Amino acid sequence: MTSLLFHPPATLIGVPTDVGAGRLGAAMGPDALRVAQLGPALQRLGMDVLDIGNLSGPPNPRGERDPAAQGLRNLPECIAWNQLAHDAVLAQLGLGRIPIMLGGDHTLATGSISAVARHCRAVGKRLRVLWLDAHSDCNIPEISPSGNVHGIPVASLCGLGPVELAGMSGSVPALEAADIRQVGQRSVDDGEKRMVRQLGLEVYDMRSIDELGMKEVMHRVLSGIEGEQNSDVHLHVSFDVDFLDPEIAPGTGTTVRGGPSYREAQLCMEMIADSGRLSSLDIVELNPALDIRNQTAELVVDLVESLFGKSTLVRTRDRGGR
Repeated sequence: MTSLLFHPPATLIGVPTDVGAGRLGAAMGPDALRVAQLGPALQRLGMDVLDIGNLSGPPNPRGERDPAAQGLRNLPECIAWNQLAHDAVLAQLGLGRIPIMLGGDHTLATGSISAVARHCRAVGKRLRVLWLDAHSDCNIPEISPSGNVHGIPVASLCGLGPVELAGMSGSVPALEAADIRQVGQRSVDDGEKRMVRQLGLEVYDMRSIDELGMKEVMHRVLSGIEGEQNSDVHLHVSFDVDFLDPEIAPGTGTTVRGGPSYREAQLCMEMIADSGRLSSLDIVELNPALDIRNQTAELVVDLVESLFGKSTLVRTRDRGGR
């Protein structure tokens, strides 16, 4: 396996919390990825990788739904962890490094993507976010069935929900819904479906993947960002482990049957790598407490290697996007 793609240096940022989730365990995700040798795997691709360890934040209070927080659970703690993630990601972007946020649950994407959006505004880059997930995470407090904050980050980034999260980037919204592409969805709440439509999110759910194939879906998702003329694009990938089918990735708290297979997931990652635009990454919702001998973490490391250019043969990038 080899990679001929050039990448700036990367920084691993552990954000060990499950404060936004309904089940405990995602807080152990960063260390499970380290046990699976994520850093050394990327170094073997020729990358300069710095691991700054785990951030430290408030414990998970396991609180009930709070009427004073619009019915959300653990909102003050979620805000605190997101601010920590935001500050750490922004600092690494300022150093010219690729931040790789190791979650933790998916609420943390509000902080990381808010930092990326702030950075892109400062340096004049266009932002494209790929949201790889079984869920749309587009609830708002008024319609959330669970009150878990990991179900609201997309809506928050689009300017809805708690003001502390919606405004974390310094601008409301942090980004436009048109800047987001979602792939792999197969579990969306009823109220959330209306929110997806209201925002106009571009979503390629599992039916789209079944009908079009992963290759065509990824062509559409990456449309408009490939080629030298699009060198001003910052591509952020938010990779929720439950994007994958639970038969190959059992180690996550919100499994949904019928997700992408191993080969579909590999193709997805390889085509992102081929775009040459990947500039920041979230890896979230890995729950080793639900895993089998860390196999999900090892699979994630395998896929992230492909995301950063590992390939069986020497390949050259087709500037035409095909």
